Amino acid sequence: MSILLVGYRGSGKTSIGKKLADRLWQPFVDTDDLIVRAAGRSIREIFADAGEESFRDLETEALRQALALKDHVISLGGGAVIREQNRKLIQDSGHRVIYLRCDPATLHQRIAADPATAANRPALTPSGGNLDEIKAILAQREPWYRQVMSAELEVTHLSIDDAVVYIVRLL
Repeated sequence: MSILLVGYRGSGKTSIGKKLADRLWQPFVDTDDLIVRAAGRSIREIFADAGEESFRDLETEALRQALALKDHVISLGGGAVIREQNRKLIQDSGHRVIYLRCDPATLHQRIAADPATAANRPALTPSGGNLDEIKAILAQREPWYRQVMSAELEVTHLSIDDAVVYIVRLL
């Protein structure tokens, strides 16, 4: 059984996932990395050149590949739950799914502090990644995160190491 981490961009899926994988002696996989490797360009470039629908097709394929892995810690892209088909794949996988919930203001601070975000990630609305955008998209996606989750962990005030401890307890 693998462990899937879901949540909004900036919730810590990758940083927590890498530490969790080390703690559990399991490989770590990030579906965004699978997409970038397969496409040979950044997610921002995929959105700009081919559009969101093409990106979502690549995301579904990366999700299928990742879900076939056993005994891995897998970080899913924040929008992986948008498609009903993807939610069904996640639910039917038999893997543990941890929703990393985080306050929108904290997400905004984390995203703004990460220089790689602007270079590699597209804005998701005309708002360009501001707090209002985060609140709106999170309100849309949160029911989907909860639909696929096995457990929810509030990570707003947790360090990466503390989050790993709590996730291990949830398993």
